Amino acid sequence: MSDAETVLADSPAGHKDELRLWLRMLTCTTLIETEIRRRLRAEFDTTLPRFDLLAQLFRTPDGLTLGELSRRMMVSNGNLTGLSGRLEAEGLVERSTLATDRRATTLRLTARGRRDFAVQSAAHEGWIAELLGGVSATDRAALFRLLARTKTSARAAIEEQAP
Repeated sequence: MSDAETVLADSPAGHKDELRLWLRMLTCTTLIETEIRRRLRAEFDTTLPRFDLLAQLFRTPDGLTLGELSRRMMVSNGNLTGLSGRLEAEGLVERSTLATDRRATTLRLTARGRRDFAVQSAAHEGWIAELLGGVSATDRAALFRLLARTKTSARAAIEEQAP
């Protein structure tokens, strides 16, 4: 089974290098993300969205509102409501209301949530190191710099199109 990048590689000259680059980045991201999802399920019986939510809260010990989590994770509040409810029922997160705005709910990790996430995070870091281990430190540094330029280019193009 071929991915879009492989199919495009055999296309006649004249295809845009930008399209080939986009498909290469997408293929790499999808390949790694699919494996991370598989390993999270197999090792911890969890999902990538759960892992991502716990990661955001782990980095912010005082907690985050659903709105802040939504912006950071680039998902809707509705997606987070059910997920955070399940994590609360499992004892991994706790909710509280803000003293300054009783309508806003803050989520933070419980002690158990911090412990569980620390174990998952260490495994995740090892998996990423394994999956990218075939890329030399020099190539990783170059790729990091090039992707920073790519990100800047994409942001600039988006800002030019903004009303």
